[in-house]
Amino acid sequence: MAIDKILVLVELTENGPTAVSLELLTAARGLASTVEALSWGPGVQAAAAIIGEYGATTLYDAGDIGGALPGVPVAGALVGVLETSGASAVLIPTSYDGRDIAGRLSAKLNASVLTNITGLNDDGGLTTEHPIFGGTQIAHAKFTGSAVGIYVIRAKSFAAESAGGAAASIVAAAVPASDATGTAAIVARHVEERTGPKLDEAAIVVSGGRGLGSAENYAWINDLAKLLNGAAGASRAIVDAGWVPYSHQVGQTGKTVKPTVYLSCGISGATQHLVGMKGSKNIIAINKDQEAPIFTVADLGIVGDVNKVVPALIEALKGR
Repeated sequence: MAIDKILVLVELTENGPTAVSLELLTAARGLASTVEALSWGPGVQAAAAIIGEYGATTLYDAGDIGGALPGVPVAGALVGVLETSGASAVLIPTSYDGRDIAGRLSAKLNASVLTNITGLNDDGGLTTEHPIFGGTQIAHAKFTGSAVGIYVIRAKSFAAESAGGAAASIVAAAVPASDATGTAAIVARHVEERTGPKLDEAAIVVSGGRGLGSAENYAWINDLAKLLNGAAGASRAIVDAGWVPYSHQVGQTGKTVKPTVYLSCGISGATQHLVGMKGSKNIIAINKDQEAPIFTVADLGIVGDVNKVVPALIEALKGR
């Protein structure tokens, strides 16, 4: 491998590493001879086993940052680790915290950042893939003359696969004293209530669009998702219309999903929406317009009124 070492920023939840963090560890493992990781918070010690399982040999622990926003302390810790580890690239998830950390790391290192990455290839150095024009074209980019490459990668760009490795060795990562930029603190957290799996991790996703006709009819999408033990999604059109929260949005400016089954109900299939779901293993589309773009990516298309088809499907499932 042309790349000696890659460092991966791993984000943790109460259940361990996020799905995208495991995806990045898997990607790094296929590109570099050595993979290391950096994380923070009270769960780092417990996460060493699974982080090692997915390929990292060393886990740098930036410690419990308490109520601080992670941008300043974690970027500072990354600078120190990159100076001593010899990693030539750092992979960062496209998340709120990940983008904040990447921006601050860029400023501290005086280095450029490549964002919105959906693919990485090694051709004597890392070449990135970026969807443009609503995902209809792919642009390629590569760092030149940069000591460390900072790569911000979208979720679901890689499949997370265990390597069966041993637990990563934990090494303390020093967090430099923060200045005025590090005084912001988290004073409260709000977690949106939900039932069933998370949208970007669900094996089955049922999404509704403007074809439903009204916000009240979106209840059918929730009912169908629950019956299938899936997650409910939405097009940007009905999110913008205020029918459902932004957290439901699938697409270029929402979540990227790659479920086993994606059921599209009343969504025409604008390119911005297709970018976020066309990687699904099986796509089923319901739309009364047989010329709707969604049918160009569907494995099974149903031409019909979604307000008749979906209630009938719900009743059929309830009767099983």
